[in-house]
Amino acid sequence: MKAAKLRAGSPVKPAPAGGDGFDAQLARFNPDLLKALHILTREGQINQDSRRKFKQVQHLLQFITPLLDETLERLAVQAQPRGVCLVDHGAGKSYLGFMLWNAWFAAHGGQVIGIEWREDLVRQSQALARRFGFEGMRFLQMDTAQAGQAGELEGPVDVVTALHACDTATDDAISFGLARAARHIVVVPCCQAEVASVLRQHKAQALRRTALSELWRHPLHTREFGAQITNVMRCLRLEASGYQVSVTELVGWEHSLKNELIIASRHPDVARRKSRERLTQIMDEIGLNDVQGRFAVLD
Repeated sequence: MKAAKLRAGSPVKPAPAGGDGFDAQLARFNPDLLKALHILTREGQINQDSRRKFKQVQHLLQFITPLLDETLERLAVQAQPRGVCLVDHGAGKSYLGFMLWNAWFAAHGGQVIGIEWREDLVRQSQALARRFGFEGMRFLQMDTAQAGQAGELEGPVDVVTALHACDTATDDAISFGLARAARHIVVVPCCQAEVASVLRQHKAQALRRTALSELWRHPLHTREFGAQITNVMRCLRLEASGYQVSVTELVGWEHSLKNELIIASRHPDVARRKSRERLTQIMDEIGLNDVQGRFAVLD
């Protein structure tokens, strides 16, 4: 079947689920793989926690697969004889990577590279890929911040993902995608403490300087506002670097509180200068100069 065309920079919509029922979604995946990932029990059943995890990843796949289709078409038009390369940061147990391989890469070829710092999880994923014959999957033990300097990651990178990478690991994944000029960057941020810590540190000074500091005067608001403004600045950073950005909910809040999905696609017509100016103004107004390096824009 011919992949549907996705105009570069157009808002990303999830691909059709291909079936309304949960069982129909499960049926599209190798049941032995789902058992190996502990999504299904040995008897083929699924508990509530695994159900939530599967729904999150499955919904994310519906956003990512149109990006993979668009990238594959672009490579064909440019006569580049290679498959799509996706790098998944903070891979953990590699639920996302394995399900992406099963759902898309197995039919189209390419590479899925998982980045994870915990050695036991890397070894588990490597063994699982060998068991199922997923030759295009690789898993590297390293911190997300180290990935940009890793010799094992030479070559083109088309798509960068980070599902619930903790705190600044999401920013490291974005930095990696920008440095490698990835076509698409897809992140679902997790806990975000760095900006809230800076707000807390300079709170007294901010209260004297601007009435806006009331937005984060109370400790609960400091944490919530810190997370919110972090994602706002991530979006501005991406736009200032030449990406068109869309933000949406991944799944219903009943499934996960870490639910903000940021999708960025490179596009020549993005108003980069305005976004850069807004990013600078926000950091100056709120007093976030301590984290300017975290949100650096690549020219």
